[in-house]
Amino acid sequence: MAHAYTPGLKVMPCTVLRKKRLLPIPGKVLASVGDEVGSTDVVARTELPGKVFPVNVANRLSVAPGEIKNFMLKKEGDEIKAGEVLAENKPFIKWFKTSVESPVAGTVESVSDVTGQVMLREPPKVLPIQAYVKGRVVEVVPDFGVTVESEGTFIQGIFGIGGETNGEIAVAVSSPDEELVEEDITEHHRGKIVVGGKHAGLGAIKRAVSMGVKAVVVGGIHDRDLRQLLGYDIGVAVTGTEQIGTTLVVTEGFGMIPMAEYTFRLLSSRNGEKASVSGATQIRAGVMRPEIIVPGYPKNVSECKKDQGRGWIEPGDPIRIIREPHFGVIGTVKSLPPELTVIGSESHARVLEVALQGGEVIVVPRANIEVLEK
Repeated sequence: MAHAYTPGLKVMPCTVLRKKRLLPIPGKVLASVGDEVGSTDVVARTELPGKVFPVNVANRLSVAPGEIKNFMLKKEGDEIKAGEVLAENKPFIKWFKTSVESPVAGTVESVSDVTGQVMLREPPKVLPIQAYVKGRVVEVVPDFGVTVESEGTFIQGIFGIGGETNGEIAVAVSSPDEELVEEDITEHHRGKIVVGGKHAGLGAIKRAVSMGVKAVVVGGIHDRDLRQLLGYDIGVAVTGTEQIGTTLVVTEGFGMIPMAEYTFRLLSSRNGEKASVSGATQIRAGVMRPEIIVPGYPKNVSECKKDQGRGWIEPGDPIRIIREPHFGVIGTVKSLPPELTVIGSESHARVLEVALQGGEVIVVPRANIEVLEK
C-alpha cells in the first residue's frame, strides 16, 4: 500500500504516554518506582542559590581593605537580617561612628581583605517539580527526577502560551464553530480549563484571566489580540514562560477557525474531568506542541494503545491542511499519486488527494498537510 512520511498532530481518545519530570540542577527525588502520583504531587525538589549582593565595607568605613575584619560584627557563614549592622567602626568620639547595615536578609558568603568587599547571599529558593500528570512512576533518575506513565486522552494543539497547569474541563460553548465570548465565562469557571469553539478574542481572554480560569482551549486566535495580550510579537523561540494569568492552547491556527469537530467532541466527552494542560510551543528543532492530557479511560473505551508514532500517512488517514487556500480544513486521504504534479507555484511536487466531509476531493501538496492521529 502506498504511504508517505508526514508530520503528525495527535488527537487520541486514549493512549499510553510518559512524561519526564527533571530538575535543572541536582536535588532530592521524593518519589519511588511504582508510586501512584497525582498531577500536583511534588516528585522532586532542589534549592536554587540566592542572589549575591556585594557591600564595599572598606569604602563605607574609610579603612584599608586589609583592616575590615577588625570592624566586622558578622563572620563568614553567619546569618543576617535586612537592616542588621554588618560592620562598624569604633571611634573615640561616638558622633563619628559609622555603621554598615545589610541591604538584604541572608548569610555572609565571604569577607575579602583584598578588595574590602563583603558578599551577602540571599536565602536559597526552593524549586519543586510536580508530577504534572496523574499516573505511576516508572523510572527514577537519581538526584534529578522521575518518569511518570499515564493512560488517558491526549490532544495536541497548533500553538500555545503559558506554562503547565491543571484543572477541571468545562466546555463553555455548544458547538465547535461557536465563538467563545466574554459572557460565556462566569464565576463557575474559576480554576477550570475552559473549552471554546472557533475563536477567543482579547476580551474573552482577559475575562478568563480576571475570573481565575486556569486555561483556555479554542480553535483560533487573532495575532493582533496575542500581540496586545503580551505586549510584543511572538518569535520562533520557545513559548510557555509567559505570565498572563492563564494558559492558552490554540488547536487549529490563527484566525476565526472552528475547532475540529473530532477534537471538540473528544473534549466534550471528558467534560467535568480533571486535565493537565501546557502551552509550551517550539517550532524549531526539538518540536514541542501545546497539549491537553486527561488521565483515565474515556467512556466506551476499555483499552489504551501505545503511542507508537508510525510517522507516515496512508489512504484513509485523517489529515489537516496547514497551508492556504484550504488552511485548517480537515479531510481524509483518498490516494497518494506517486508521480510529480505541477502545483500553483508552477513547481513540481508530490501531492495527495483529500476527500472532504461533503464529498469534494481536492489535490494538495504533501508538504501542506499533517496527520491527525486518532
